[in-house]
Amino acid sequence: QVQFVESGGGLVQPGGSLRLSCAASPRLFSIYTMGWYRQVPGNQRELVARIAPGGSTNYAASVKGRFTISRDNAKNTVYLQMNSLKPEDTAVYYCNGAPSSTWYPGYQYDSWGQGTQVTVSS
Repeated sequence: QVQFVESGGGLVQPGGSLRLSCAASPRLFSIYTMGWYRQVPGNQRELVARIAPGGSTNYAASVKGRFTISRDNAKNTVYLQMNSLKPEDTAVYYCNGAPSSTWYPGYQYDSWGQGTQVTVSS
């Protein structure tokens, strides 16, 4: 069973930084397109950033220039470096992924991890 475990969230002041990590269980992680998502209660989960197996990346307009997604295939881990955080970045952040041959932005995953809470507040 595919599992992803997120960590690194916390409380940070506006303008601060956090680095999220996502440890993945799939043996074939290196062929997965991985995404970071976030969800605020009452809202739909949104795709924040994604990284393809070869390292190409895409970002939501709201985070472009502030967030950076990266991956370490040797460690089966994907990261989200978040800088210049704003109160509107407050959400539970999740990672998920699928083989790149099947992934698309609206991909419907069978399950999600627990996520990690990010709170941006003074």
